[in-house]
Amino acid sequence: MSDNTATLGSTAAPPRESSSASQAQDFVLRTVGAVAFAHLLNDLIQAVLPAVYPMLKTQFSLSFAEIGRIALVYQITASLLQPWIGLYTDKHPKPYLLPMGMVVTLVGIGLLAVADSYPMLLVASSLIGVGSSTFHPEASRVARMASGGRFGTAQSTFQVGGNTGSAIGPLMAAAIVIPNGQRAIGWFMPVAVLAIWVLLRVTGWRLKHAHVHVATAGKQAVSNLSHNQIVRAVVVIAILLFAKFVYIAAFTNYFTFYLIERFKLPVQTSQLYLFAFLAAVAAGTFAGGPVGDRIGRKAVIWISFLGVAPFALLLPHANIFWTAVLAIVVGLVMASAFAALVVYAQEAVPGRVGMVAGLMFGLMFGIGGIGAAGLGHLADTNGIVWVYKLCAYLPLLGIVTAFLPDTRECKR
Repeated sequence: MSDNTATLGSTAAPPRESSSASQAQDFVLRTVGAVAFAHLLNDLIQAVLPAVYPMLKTQFSLSFAEIGRIALVYQITASLLQPWIGLYTDKHPKPYLLPMGMVVTLVGIGLLAVADSYPMLLVASSLIGVGSSTFHPEASRVARMASGGRFGTAQSTFQVGGNTGSAIGPLMAAAIVIPNGQRAIGWFMPVAVLAIWVLLRVTGWRLKHAHVHVATAGKQAVSNLSHNQIVRAVVVIAILLFAKFVYIAAFTNYFTFYLIERFKLPVQTSQLYLFAFLAAVAAGTFAGGPVGDRIGRKAVIWISFLGVAPFALLLPHANIFWTAVLAIVVGLVMASAFAALVVYAQEAVPGRVGMVAGLMFGLMFGIGGIGAAGLGHLADTNGIVWVYKLCAYLPLLGIVTAFLPDTRECKR
């Protein structure tokens, strides 16, 4: 990683302060890019699991409910630990959690490749989830450290790495795993090894630039929201996350099944449609952060929910061509909200960067897991097409954005 601390070797105090101040203001593109790339690798590995659900369903004779429980186990382990890890590391920094967490992911993907029973699938899924729970809060913290004050841009750059990995994962699974079987999942283990190497370099940058974090800590934005306003904001954000990630879970976990049942597409072709949706999610995420830095977080949240509602309502009634078009529009617009929601929450609760990031990513995985399990049961009972008609109404919950207080900031 690049090292911008040349003046730190000086024995005079003023140059050190000047260097810290300068670095605190700079957007360190190489570092933000590194954590975004690591996020790509991390989420690429995680995306392999839902991408191979159709294969696992056939190989292990699983029901939709059992597929939903695999998603639940993975996403709950990926969610429950995150806020606690973030809260703990806010007070006791543990930079090496980043590469250590990826080692756990490496073990999980290896076990998934050789699992010969449903319980082993659940264990492998939980290990991949634990690796994810250690990655997100700490990597998000590093992105914010290197943001130079452009928090939305840094967060969206970081997040778009993950969404890009989520989009590439099913495509690679369709090309590598589906034709070659379960053991081919092990071919993703070198991806985890590469991620470990990148995260070791990121950790080295963080250790060298710890003084930048200290220098900027006293200059962080202070929200002047009251306690009641903060509580109200948290409740509204939870509702918005529920709407967003249950709807997204319908696509990431069941879009291939929907396309196969409704349009009789083969598995590999359906994976291409899933890739198109997830690529649109990545593009929307990238746009949401910089736009939020310019026009405000709340405006982006409004657009991402209510703007997507008409397209979501049309999608279950469209033919295959317009299903693809509408899915891309839905992914593009709705994904723009997440970076805005994360930075909004960090502005509302300053000084708790790790905890807020862990809570937001944790809620993302937890809601997605519960949503996937619930949607699986509904699909078994009513059919997957019915589930998509029901989920089409979720973006309308974006109306609660009206209750979000404005985060007017002051400086310490």
